[in-house]
Amino acid sequence: MSESGASKLAIANVADPMSVIVFGSINMDLVARTPRIPAAGETLIGHSFATVPGGKGANQAVAVARLGVPTQMVGRVGNDLFGQDLLKALQDSGVGCDRLTLDPSTHSGVAVITVDDAGENNIVIIPGANGRVDQTDLESLKQVLPTAKILMLQLEIPLPMVVAAAQAAKANGVTVILDPAPARSDLPDELYPLVDIITPNQIETEQLVGFPVTDADSANRAAAILHQRGIPTVITKLGQQGAYCITPAASFHIPIFPVKAIDTVAAGDCFNGGLAAGLAVGLPLRQATTQAAAAAALSVTRPGAQSSLPTQAELTAFLAHHSAASEEAGE
Repeated sequence: MSESGASKLAIANVADPMSVIVFGSINMDLVARTPRIPAAGETLIGHSFATVPGGKGANQAVAVARLGVPTQMVGRVGNDLFGQDLLKALQDSGVGCDRLTLDPSTHSGVAVITVDDAGENNIVIIPGANGRVDQTDLESLKQVLPTAKILMLQLEIPLPMVVAAAQAAKANGVTVILDPAPARSDLPDELYPLVDIITPNQIETEQLVGFPVTDADSANRAAAILHQRGIPTVITKLGQQGAYCITPAASFHIPIFPVKAIDTVAAGDCFNGGLAAGLAVGLPLRQATTQAAAAAALSVTRPGAQSSLPTQAELTAFLAHHSAASEEAGE
């Protein structure tokens, strides 16, 4: 037992070399499908209900692993049935779990999700074990950071642990990708210079910079502010407008891949996973961002969080199909 009363699911003195490490949340998603998102105080009859492994950290780890890149998850689940199911889901997807902590003092994290017929959703998160990620988990992360190329972070675990993890990554020369979600405006100044790539959506970008970001011009203005705070690469996800990647030296736009969306849950996580996987195997930033956009597009054509995340073979076929379609259209 650790000082926090938690135990390791497996013991390993030296982890296998991992290209990507994810330090973040692990949730069980409780998903209700409805005709539309209910208004406040309204009761609707839904279509269906399912429990689906999720959590931004776990989703991103699975997204990377399914694309064939060695991946390690560092985080915490409760000692309950959800925790066991979440562990199995990660393992089945090829994610290394020897640094996952089982915490008997609380329940696993839960996300209550409503998805409407248009594929839009709203989400309520109950952190559970994710809210108890602490120094014990951080020390476990530090032990495997020397094996990593990329550390992926989100904001569903305590913020001091996110900052400390970024500091540890920087000390080890590991690239830090931050998904600043859930959206918040109070990121500490010390975090920004520790981040190499930040990937906010429109809402998250507005929270960070204080004004709406809706097009290329506002994305550039937002990126300039984030550059001043110390982040060299800003990738702003603008939904149907695609993604804008802006560095101090260059910028480019990646349009969306046209698909019929049925469920947007985990699309952002899939984007980050595609990006990290691409960078981990040496793709240039533009190509990795294109891969990220394609992976996210493919994910929204399927229901669920981790269940929607594509394999490398599926992503390769998807990109080949869209490349051929573009050539036929003369683009």
